[in-house]
Amino acid sequence: MAAPTLGKFEMTAALSDLTGWLIQQGLENTPIDAWLEQMCHRINDAGIPITRVNLSTRAHHPEIGAVAFRWHRDQESEQFEYRRSVDSNDVVEEYRRSPLYHLMMSHSSELRQRLDVPDPELDFPIFEELRERGATDYYAAKRFFLHKNQDRPSDPFALEEGMTISMVTDVPGGFTEAQLDGLRALLAPISLTLKSGANRKMAEDITAAYLGTDASRRVLSGDIMRGSSETISAVIWYFDLRGFTSLSETLGAEAIIGLLNDYFALAVDVVEEYGGNVLKFMGDGMLAIFDLKDVPEARLKAIEAACALREAFAEMNRTREKGGHPTTGFTLGLHAGDVLYGNIGGKTRLDFTVIGPAVNTTARILGMSGPVGQDIVISSAVARPLLDSRPDLVSLGAYRLRGVKDRQELFTLD
Repeated sequence: MAAPTLGKFEMTAALSDLTGWLIQQGLENTPIDAWLEQMCHRINDAGIPITRVNLSTRAHHPEIGAVAFRWHRDQESEQFEYRRSVDSNDVVEEYRRSPLYHLMMSHSSELRQRLDVPDPELDFPIFEELRERGATDYYAAKRFFLHKNQDRPSDPFALEEGMTISMVTDVPGGFTEAQLDGLRALLAPISLTLKSGANRKMAEDITAAYLGTDASRRVLSGDIMRGSSETISAVIWYFDLRGFTSLSETLGAEAIIGLLNDYFALAVDVVEEYGGNVLKFMGDGMLAIFDLKDVPEARLKAIEAACALREAFAEMNRTREKGGHPTTGFTLGLHAGDVLYGNIGGKTRLDFTVIGPAVNTTARILGMSGPVGQDIVISSAVARPLLDSRPDLVSLGAYRLRGVKDRQELFTLD
């Protein structure tokens, strides 16, 4: 549907209303894709005919470098995530041949190219695609929130933190100067609204990456007081890489980091796949929990995760051996009990974790892997309720563990 024809005064008033509406969306933390679609319709209603809008911003995520939202007048809106680690250079090369990359690398804050003229000054592969869809004019702009990151020049996503936005029209003759001025006037409120949502998303991504999903949710909901905690019942997963000390003494820094990342990635994926929550890494170890309240059949899920981890390590070791890389194994202790889950630490430096006798007992159970000659050692608190359904759970006998009051019957997976 074509945009209505409005006079300059009417268009200015409509854009002023749109500015106020955009700011309100930022205050309410409306999802970007929701307010972008409504904004595009409102721009058309204000008398500026647009058929396509692409809004992109940098992401603060370990795997995702940038996020783009694309609105089309006559089809469903789209969202794209551009990963930092790509298997080929296709994505990076496509970006380098785009007008937005040209804009980001230039000193100019905007780029405009009429698409219905012969011998255009600028031409990019996307322009031909837009012409085929009837586009007549392309306008793009960039706005920054922070200064350019100069530390990682090889990272295609390590550009200024801010936004790029492009807008396309299909009306004969393209955008008028009054319409372009109207779009320019919207750039500041669009940036502010995007920044509001992006800052919240950035906080969620960063805290989830460093604290874990559940701890991130609790912290961002205000659970940040030192000493604040709650008692939960959980299966505690204490994981350790086998022979890491000797490996670290013989391997170079790059090789040891690569080894840690490969095996930790496996362990995290397995824990999360089965409903667990990774709390922290400790050198070559990892602490995770399976909440007995939130995870259905948490004991069984923890056991299944242990089996899956054993298979995943075997496959990883075969792959690394073929590539001539060093390999390792793991030891794993599983126990269940009540733990304090919350904030401990200093006044300005806190850790969101679990503490309590059950955690200490799990560490002692992990330490029994050597004496009993098993990679996976499981307490009776986890194993006994599952004996009827898991005949592969085998008792190793009862043991006195250092610092633990009662003798513990230990099990392994046959």
